[in-house]
Amino acid sequence: MKAQKNEKFGLIKTLIDAHTMGVYAAAALLKDCGYTVIMSTAREERALESLESEESKKIIVEWIKENEIKHIGISYRLDPNDAVNIVGRFVTLLKDQRCYECLEAVVKSIYFAGLKPACEMIEKEYNGRISTFKGGESAEETLAVMGVPEEEMPENIVSGCKYDREILKFGKSIITDGAYKNEKPLDKKKYSDYGKTTDSLIKRLDNGFNCGFAPLIRAHSGPYSPDMTREDCLKQYLEWCRILANSGYLDILSIGSSQLSQSNFGENWSGKINGGGVPVNSEKEYIDIWNAAKPMLVRTYSATKNVRNMAEMYERTIHIAWHALSLWWFDELDGRGVNNLYQNLNEHIDTMKYVAFNNTPVETNVSHHFAFRGCDDVTYILAEVLAAKMAKKCGVKYFILQNMLNTPRSTWGIQDLAKSRVVLKLIKELEDSNFRVIFQTRAGLDYFKPDIEEAKIQLAAVTAMMDDIDPYNICNPEIIHVVSYSEALYLATPDIINDSIKITRKALHEYRNKKKELDIITEAEDKIAVRMMQLENDTRKLLKVMENSIPNLYSAKGLYIAFVAGWLPVPQLWLDSDEFKMAKQWQIQMSNGGLAIEKDGLIMSVDSRINKCIENIKKAEYIFKSKYGDKRL
Repeated sequence: MKAQKNEKFGLIKTLIDAHTMGVYAAAALLKDCGYTVIMSTAREERALESLESEESKKIIVEWIKENEIKHIGISYRLDPNDAVNIVGRFVTLLKDQRCYECLEAVVKSIYFAGLKPACEMIEKEYNGRISTFKGGESAEETLAVMGVPEEEMPENIVSGCKYDREILKFGKSIITDGAYKNEKPLDKKKYSDYGKTTDSLIKRLDNGFNCGFAPLIRAHSGPYSPDMTREDCLKQYLEWCRILANSGYLDILSIGSSQLSQSNFGENWSGKINGGGVPVNSEKEYIDIWNAAKPMLVRTYSATKNVRNMAEMYERTIHIAWHALSLWWFDELDGRGVNNLYQNLNEHIDTMKYVAFNNTPVETNVSHHFAFRGCDDVTYILAEVLAAKMAKKCGVKYFILQNMLNTPRSTWGIQDLAKSRVVLKLIKELEDSNFRVIFQTRAGLDYFKPDIEEAKIQLAAVTAMMDDIDPYNICNPEIIHVVSYSEALYLATPDIINDSIKITRKALHEYRNKKKELDIITEAEDKIAVRMMQLENDTRKLLKVMENSIPNLYSAKGLYIAFVAGWLPVPQLWLDSDEFKMAKQWQIQMSNGGLAIEKDGLIMSVDSRINKCIENIKKAEYIFKSKYGDKRL
């Protein structure tokens, strides 16, 4: 049903569901089109969870009538059966109150966003009368589903999304043609250390390939079933490793180890929940994985406690290709570990110094974790620059810059490219004879649609975007982390991983060959350049003031103060603690397909942001002293 310009939209979710980025992205798009959007408050969200109560029913009906809402979007990305029940109670309430599907109806249309099974059940239950969002919809698709006429979509959205349309068109051509299925493994140069304990990522990169440089391919894998014993899970994984090694498509195996492997390694797991992933719990089991995986390089997650000891174990057992250290994350902040923030920073910095002594590369796994908690684009860049500078100070010689695209998935391609180019530029500036930057890029964790053929098209398209980050450098990216097309539906088997690699290799080769003919990136360059200038200027300004305002910024205490004082906004941080209140008290909104800090409905200037953070430093120092005394680390 088409929406009229004077009709209001109401967007509501349950209080328990913390998935808010999609809701805010839809609201921003509607506002850009000139529509009034009413966002639910905690009062309505709590009522939506308990619609069996008369008081809750009254709250929802009042919200709709008082705000004159004509179109309602419901978001619930948790249990599908609960989603169907929530929508069912909501629709029944509106019908009982003569608010929906009757002559005098106040509400003209209802939309639902959630997991694919929930969407399918709701579409079937209501014979398509309730339109659904399964995930991965473009800005234009989102607006079309919500009834916004094409002529009402502003030029900035239509032109801003043109790049995305064109690379998807390219991606579709790759999958429709089907030639990717015939891709063969590359003829890899077998130097003397190849596949041995003395092999390394740097040797792989420096030796290149017989057929000319091509990015190394990394993929994450880790089968697990609660119906299998731990031993059977490991046995199956060893077989997966052998299959991947023998097929020759994958260069770097990333072990998807379980939460317990990271948090309780070597302990008795009786009564503990595995949490998914490969349940590795001994050094011998890691050695077995390395032997099954060779000649692939092998890496895995860092630990969530005793980080240095575990890093030493990874060096002994899997001759780890590089260490992934998260600094602020995998601790109390995200519930992944027992370390408090300050302790975690200390352990990660100590581990960096150990790794630097061994000349093993380091990947700081930080930017996308800030993005998962709702940060703005500048924070995404700033966090990675801080981590890189910290690594360099620790003596790290090889720094792997991981760049996750499509995070959040509502980000427009031109915004992604601007953000990626700036983070690459600023960190490349740190390079010298003792510090080498290795660029690794990947698709977003929740980018792919829950439809296999569409996801294959997206995989080919995002590969083209990876090449556009540094479009005239054939040696970039040096590593591609291939996220398999099945990820939105189920874990990737070796066959799916290899198939995803074939799509990636074919798409990259074809895009590089046809780039001039397609002319996709050329038309977008002006918009990208404008956004890059803003992001770079804001990041440099923030960084300079931080370095001048926070004593010994590149230390555990300095990075702690920076986080607590709110220099790295995370409004969607789940942890509810006064300690991190200043980090959470920011409003982030979508703006032209990117993410920016909002104040009173306007984009906050970088100077206002800086002033607010400077005011917070003393408070952050007081919090630090009250918790940790006068420690100077």
